[in-house]
Amino acid sequence: MYKKFMNGKIMKKVIAVAAAAALACTTAGCSSGNASFGTTAGAPGGDAAASQTTAAQAGDRSAAGAGDAAGEGAPGDHGAPADGRQLKVGIIQMIENGAFNDMREGFIQELRDKGYSEDKLTIDYKCAQGDATNLQTIAQGMSDGTYDLVATIATPPTQAMVNQESGTPVIFIAVSAPVAAGVITEMEKPDKNATGTSNAIPVGDIFKLSDSLTPDARTFGMLYCTSEVNSVNTVEAAKKYCDENGLAYKEAVVTNSSEVQQAAQSLADSVDAIFIPNDSVIQSAMPLVTEVARDARIPVYGSSATMVDSGAFATIAISDTEIGARSADMAIQYLEGTAIEDIPAIVVPASATVVNKTTMEALGLEVPEDGEIIFVTDAQ
Repeated sequence: MYKKFMNGKIMKKVIAVAAAAALACTTAGCSSGNASFGTTAGAPGGDAAASQTTAAQAGDRSAAGAGDAAGEGAPGDHGAPADGRQLKVGIIQMIENGAFNDMREGFIQELRDKGYSEDKLTIDYKCAQGDATNLQTIAQGMSDGTYDLVATIATPPTQAMVNQESGTPVIFIAVSAPVAAGVITEMEKPDKNATGTSNAIPVGDIFKLSDSLTPDARTFGMLYCTSEVNSVNTVEAAKKYCDENGLAYKEAVVTNSSEVQQAAQSLADSVDAIFIPNDSVIQSAMPLVTEVARDARIPVYGSSATMVDSGAFATIAISDTEIGARSADMAIQYLEGTAIEDIPAIVVPASATVVNKTTMEALGLEVPEDGEIIFVTDAQ
């Protein structure tokens, strides 16, 4: 389950960040073209404007095929093809980062392993390049009736797709609070034509880890983006934990990645440690947060292994590849005849303690190598 962790070093590319760019979370290679089983279409690079145009054009191409699903070879009542035609599955990401990419790869690989090869099922992958307008265009395009289902990675794409209120079923991947986000009403009996996996962040366990590794940390900075409901919910849980356990906290909020470095600096001189929720905007700027925190010699506790790989000190982690695979299993249930409302949404638990050894040494900390902690170094 944690094979990437067990290699001793999570090998992902650290996302390059330009602090002056308002949308620095846009990454090269985040395409809005088609992809078949893990191959991202489209040339890497290009500016944000070009990416936005490509995303809109891709949505237009999808819309051109609207109505096909109503004709010959349309899916059956629960998505199973009636005549052996090739299935079509969409995947939407808001941005590309290590965690989301691993989720996507886990989803696709599980489909392959379960017999859904390219000749049976095509993958149409689109990334919004961190732009909300692009995201809406993509969601509208994938709601046109030509997709058998759409997989959405994390909260914003899931909300965008569910809010279309279309007949296209949604399998969401790693939505930390699906009910609070409004994408389903209850986990056990999902509605709104959506179900999927939740990566509920083990806030209490992460703070207990902090108490074990850095017991002198009594004041925590909380760094997050106010527009991500998953982040807000996780921070609320963290604040509640602090209130109940006699810990102080200070918040620093951002609206885009260009504000992250300044927000981190505003915390550095007044807190003992920083807690970061499952926040794609902060993740996109983690190298900058790492630099600020190491200079100030304060630990950062993240909410994913990718954050630790990008320089955060430690976390209790969920396997991103595994949560993608579990979501694919739910997609297969639907494609093989089970109604969406009969596939309960599930929480995939976190179970691995991950520590960044580079950060540990930079902060002058010591963590015993007892065999239960997975040590990584900064991704190259």
